[in-house]
Amino acid sequence: MSSSKHLHFIGICGTAMGSTAAALRALGYTISGSDEKVYPPMSDVLRQAGITLTEGYLAENLPPSADLYIVGNAISRGNEELETLLERKLPYISMAELLKQEVIQGKRSFVVSGTHGKTTTTTMLAWIFEQAGKNPGFMIGGVPENFTSGARFNHSDLFVIEGDEYDTAYFDKRSKFLHYLPECAIVNNIEFDHADIFADLAAILLTFQRLLNSVPRNGLVLLNGDDKNCLSLKSYAPVKTVGTGEGCSERIHITEASPEGTAFEINGVPFSVPMIGEFNVRNAAMCVCAARHAGLTDDEIRAGLETFKGIRRRQQVRGVAGGVTVMDDFGHHPTALRETLRGLRQKYPGQRLWAVFEPRSNTSRRNVLQNELIEALKEADGSIIAAVANPEKVAATERLDPEIVAKSVSAAGRACFHEPDTDAIVARLKAETKPGDVIVIFSNGGFDGIHGKLLEALA
Repeated sequence: MSSSKHLHFIGICGTAMGSTAAALRALGYTISGSDEKVYPPMSDVLRQAGITLTEGYLAENLPPSADLYIVGNAISRGNEELETLLERKLPYISMAELLKQEVIQGKRSFVVSGTHGKTTTTTMLAWIFEQAGKNPGFMIGGVPENFTSGARFNHSDLFVIEGDEYDTAYFDKRSKFLHYLPECAIVNNIEFDHADIFADLAAILLTFQRLLNSVPRNGLVLLNGDDKNCLSLKSYAPVKTVGTGEGCSERIHITEASPEGTAFEINGVPFSVPMIGEFNVRNAAMCVCAARHAGLTDDEIRAGLETFKGIRRRQQVRGVAGGVTVMDDFGHHPTALRETLRGLRQKYPGQRLWAVFEPRSNTSRRNVLQNELIEALKEADGSIIAAVANPEKVAATERLDPEIVAKSVSAAGRACFHEPDTDAIVARLKAETKPGDVIVIFSNGGFDGIHGKLLEALA
């Protein structure tokens, strides 16, 4: 890491871009950046780190003498700052490539990938290393409760990074994780997602295959041994399969599930995690295997797992009003909804469970997973599906139909309502819920401040 460089970030207020900029600033790099909307909390984080911010994408925002210009993946052609950069023939790079060159090269890189569970697993593994005194570097695409920020770059030989299969930049359509030089690659699970950039499941399997192609022979690939999509991949590196099935080399057995946490064994060796649901046990088991590869003892691993606090916006209780618990969850894929609802049955036995879902992500606004969504919502005692966000961005023939979802779930004997806006959803929940009920709100956005409005109405 050469910390005398000046780096300029175009689109600096994105979560990953901002976290990266602040972490590099802490290493002594000179950082500047611009964004269309410079807004808290990221703007505060960046200013406190001593980073110069400019609002708007203007030609005059480009510092003439930076060593390197980082183009965020939200930036596209027609952006005035980008156009000026190209005209002046200045050296530019994607954020993923920057991480590879300036941060990851030469380290033991642990890349956590998969459709679901990336953020939790990345944070959990980084925390296990931290508790064991290894002071790891990390890059997390969320807000971890155990750390003060989502990214830390240092001179430790261990680096843990969330490996996202989404594309890298307007000029590089490969998945971000193909830049991350994994010594150990974790593949939690593989399903069809990101319908805006992948044509089908085969295209997603191809990009995961390319990730595995980059793991060296002295590295390790950890695959979900219960997922046929994961098992279809080939590897030159050693492979361990982690799962509950008989064929798994690292076989998970859940021994006790309580509202406070879950105890489990891997090939007979006991561990526990203060989290609910089989999916979190799977995340933890991947961490156990990865941490063993890094050289940690099982006792060191247990100490990390047992003190793990999780991630904001993952089953986060926002408040209790009128005896009703209101939770926030980032889930936006039917599998994530289904597994979270099953886990909450463990945490709240005997209580009525309500799911509120906002179809907002590029995939969930489409009807490609409509039947899977119907099945997922049947896991709740009652559910509400909101209107599709920005419906005009999806062709009518490809768009999710909330009316059909609500009718199909209700026909299976589970009450489901489609409501047009936040106020109608709040009114419906106020009328339908009773003390002891649990409401979990699934959205990957702000959802019009529904959590606060709901708590106020229930109180």
